[in-house]
Amino acid sequence: MQLQKEIKTSRFENVHQQTVVNVLFTYGWCNDKLKEAVLPYDITIQQFNILRILRGQHPNPSTTSLLRARMLDKMCDVSRIVDRLIQKELALKKGSTSDKRSVDILITGKGLALLEKMDKEVDLAVATASNLTVEEALTLNALLDKMRG
Repeated sequence: MQLQKEIKTSRFENVHQQTVVNVLFTYGWCNDKLKEAVLPYDITIQQFNILRILRGQHPNPSTTSLLRARMLDKMCDVSRIVDRLIQKELALKKGSTSDKRSVDILITGKGLALLEKMDKEVDLAVATASNLTVEEALTLNALLDKMRG
């Protein structure tokens, strides 16, 4: 089996254990491919994820809690990532007009332009499109959804 060769193990306790290891190993593989894709643009995967969320909300503002809820990586520090995006002038913060305790986060024109450039130059599907047919990708998506219950 290919997974066993790649992680240098001879066996698993059962097929379900192998499935979990395979999903985790594949997550790492996909993560590495995505890191390679965003590296030339001087942003991290988490920054890319937040920019895409902000673009989806645009022109409406987002809050830190909305970003946290929609992030793929639930363990990341959203406030710190937003601060880095602000330093790079890809996002901005302003006081909320509806809630004085809240802060609105918006994508800037520079952030929108970066994502537009990345849309043209970065194909997120390339990691799977070269190895899976559309039908196989649909089946995999259904199985992963089923796995999460």
